[in-house]
Amino acid sequence: MQGPSTRATATCRRDGYLAIEDQTMSTTFTLDTSTSRANPMPAPMRRLTVPAIRQRKGGEPLVMLTAYTARTAQLLDPHCDMLLVGDSLAQVIYGLPSTIPVTVDMMCAHGAAVVRGSYHSLVVIDLPFGSYEASPVQAFETSARIMKETGAAAVKLEGGAVMAETIRFLTARGIPVIGHIGLTPQAVNTLGGYGVRGRSKAEADKIVADAKAIDEAGAIAIVVEGVVEPIAIAVTEAVACPTIGIGASAHCDGQVLVTEDMLGMFDRVPRFVKRYHEIGEEIAQAAANYAADVRSRAFPTPEQTYQPKD
Repeated sequence: MQGPSTRATATCRRDGYLAIEDQTMSTTFTLDTSTSRANPMPAPMRRLTVPAIRQRKGGEPLVMLTAYTARTAQLLDPHCDMLLVGDSLAQVIYGLPSTIPVTVDMMCAHGAAVVRGSYHSLVVIDLPFGSYEASPVQAFETSARIMKETGAAAVKLEGGAVMAETIRFLTARGIPVIGHIGLTPQAVNTLGGYGVRGRSKAEADKIVADAKAIDEAGAIAIVVEGVVEPIAIAVTEAVACPTIGIGASAHCDGQVLVTEDMLGMFDRVPRFVKRYHEIGEEIAQAAANYAADVRSRAFPTPEQTYQPKD
């Protein structure tokens, strides 16, 4: 069954506005191309589908990063296969101590922004803690709301074999699901922290069994987080769907990182993160330069002010 795709057409109007018609969502919206901060707009293209993602098993590695805003989505979209609207926005956006307080309203608001800002990547949205665990019916109601309000193509939930029935229920009703095993942040209180998982044989065996269970239930992919590398390799070899590693192994079928961690926005990041830039330092320096200019009255200059016409 073919997954959802986005087709959009753009028409430049005589008044300098750009009318965008999204044929998937059956909506039309208008951007002022001369003033809108939403520009530059990414070139409309066919969005990756769920079958296309599944077909990458054992092939070219899948690239996934987190996104929480439209502008971030625009910048990441050309380089990614999937954008994850993760409940990690708890810490990254809201300064919360864990993902536990995240609400469905938060996920819908940020998810819709990311969908609006992307044309190529398959957008996946986390189901927040407490919104799906009680029953498959609860999970369906939450997932249906999120997909309706955002236009995302899939949801992600945490848990292994215990969530297999829920994944099967959702999949049978047209909701693609990505699983998440190993270190599951929503279970931080049960796990006792964010330590690496699978050091004991019993736990290693359980993680592999969890992966098999949710794969057989129909998961389109599985995030494998914070496990010792041999387990990540064993899971990847044991399941038919792609695995996406984070603190796992390069042998996984893809990788995901929190974008702000990768960009160096925070002083402390997990061991498994490679910092590809130090944008946090650059932002701090830019703010310092701005503050110095304001205090010395070096800003604004005539170039940034409006003068009377002769």
